[in-house]
Order: sequence, then C-alpha cells, then structure tokens
Amino acid sequence: MKNQWLTFRAFARYLTIRKVVNYAQLGLSFQLSRLLQKPILWGMPTTLSVEPTTSCNLRCPECPSGLRSFTRPTGMLQEQLYRKVIAQAKGHLTWLHLYFQGEPFLNPRFFDMVRLADQNRIFTSTSTNAHYLDEKNVQACLESGLKQLIVSMDGITQEIYEKYRIGGKLEKVETGLKLLLQRRKEANLRYPRVILQFLVTGQNEQQIPEVKLWAEEMGVDELQLKTTQIYNFENGSELIPSDLGYSRYLPNGDGTWRLKKKIQNKCWRMWQGAVSTWDGKIVPCCFDKDASHVMGGLDQSSIADIWRSKPYFDFRHQLLADRSQIEICRNCTE
Repeated sequence: MKNQWLTFRAFARYLTIRKVVNYAQLGLSFQLSRLLQKPILWGMPTTLSVEPTTSCNLRCPECPSGLRSFTRPTGMLQEQLYRKVIAQAKGHLTWLHLYFQGEPFLNPRFFDMVRLADQNRIFTSTSTNAHYLDEKNVQACLESGLKQLIVSMDGITQEIYEKYRIGGKLEKVETGLKLLLQRRKEANLRYPRVILQFLVTGQNEQQIPEVKLWAEEMGVDELQLKTTQIYNFENGSELIPSDLGYSRYLPNGDGTWRLKKKIQNKCWRMWQGAVSTWDGKIVPCCFDKDASHVMGGLDQSSIADIWRSKPYFDFRHQLLADRSQIEICRNCTE
C-alpha cells in the first residue's frame, strides 16, 4: 500500500485543474457513448504510449519484436517528432508510457526523452528487460525523472527464464536490478518505483512462491503476476498455465480454448488514450502491435486532429456496435 501511495503521490504532483477537468470530460463522454451507443468525445487523451524503438535484444516467442515479424516499418523514434508530441500533449497528458514494442533502452536518447517529459510535468513510466542496467544507465535513470520502471523477468532460474526470454541472461538482470535499487537507496531517492513483472506461463508457474520470496529479498517496490497474451490461443499452447487463475483463456472441453472474459461492446482505452509508433503513426491501443488500424500520422497531422478524426470515430462506433468484429479486440482482456 505504501508503494502504491508513493506512485500516486508522484502522479498527483503533476496534475493540474485542466488535466483533471479533461479526465472528467473523457469519463463522462465515455459513459454517454455507452448509453447512447454512439461515440461522443469530450477532452483529449490523458495517457499516451510512445514507442522509442522496435529493436530488441531478445527473441520472446509471443512478441513481434522478438520474432522479428513486423509487417510495419521498424526503427528509432527521432527527437524532432518526440518534441512535437510533448509540445502538443503536455497540457492534457497525465501519464506517458515510453514503451510499445522493443527494448526502450536501445534508443540512445531514451533518458533525454524521459527528462523532457518530466520537465513538462508529465508522469513517466517504461518497461524493460533490464539487460542494459549498467552503471551509466542506472545513473541516467535516477537523474532523468523517470517515475516508474517495469522490469520483465519471467523465471528465477536461467533454465526457466530463457524458455520465454530467449537470448536473455538472468544474472545480468539480477545484477542490474540490484545496482539500481542500491544506487537509489544511496542517493536517498524514491523514484523510479520498480515493478517486477512476472508473466505466468505453463513453463514457470511452479516458481511463483519462489519469485515472491525473491522479490521481497531484492527489495522491489511491487511484484505483478501477469497473465500472458498468446497468439493463436484457440488450439492451446504450452504457455497456458495449468492454474487457470493465471490464464486469460479457458478450455472448451474439446481441445480448443476461448477467452476467459467475454468481449463486451465497450473500451475505455478508446477514450482514455492512444499509442504512437516510433514513426508517428497513431494506433488505438497496445494490442495493435503491427499498426493495422492507423488513425493518422503525426508527420502530417496534430494529435488533436487525429484524436477527433473520422477513422477514430468510425473505430469507436464499431466497437460500440460489435467489438468482436475488430481483429485486435479478439485477444483482449479489456
């Protein structure tokens, strides 16, 4: 509870009346849209995910970065485009997640990006596989203003860890994480808050008791046991855990599988925020990993114009009418 309070405290410090009013407008228009079954939109996105890069050092089996399977262009976010995003969004943005696909630390200007957002009073977070937490990057991380760091670690032995994080070195993750927490303590800093994220699979679920103990001994601020998204889950997968409490999917009894949660014709994400790829394409959410639903491009349009564009309204209208017809929604836990 204390750790969650510290995260909320950092978040609340950057709130303004304008941002709070904007959030209220989004929430009200979302509820009205559900009631009237047509998209009504007041306000601007309060959250945004921005992709620093599509590059990654690992080859995780359920990730297009790891599989090197993108059909969209790949590359690095450039400073000019990023500055444009911050300049346009700083008045209404409450949360910036500097991550979509790829390993963000591979962008050489990553901490400059964090610093710019923090200077503009935007709460920042990111997600990393923690292979680049060396002395230099740890110091830069502590000085950047980053408020939340999610570390993905899906096993506490190398044998289990590398089953999903293919090409990864658990010892490197442990060393880097320990260094960050040690340096943060020595500097008497509270941020970034460190969340250890453990994707529960059929390969590592037996390690849950051990990872809970490990996280406590390491001194991370929070441990999240997260369900794993699996492509082509319908025919089952060794990644689906036997403890279905940690699964997004349920067996049908005939060898096939289905989503645990029924797809409903609503999605708060479409009113709350958006995702920007490294080259400025705005897509509706993080499930659109291949940018198959591009709402507009920041190279030609502003965030405001894209947010209220016809493609975006048509997309919102479709999900209110029948969300099951949208491909990226068919494997979603929203």
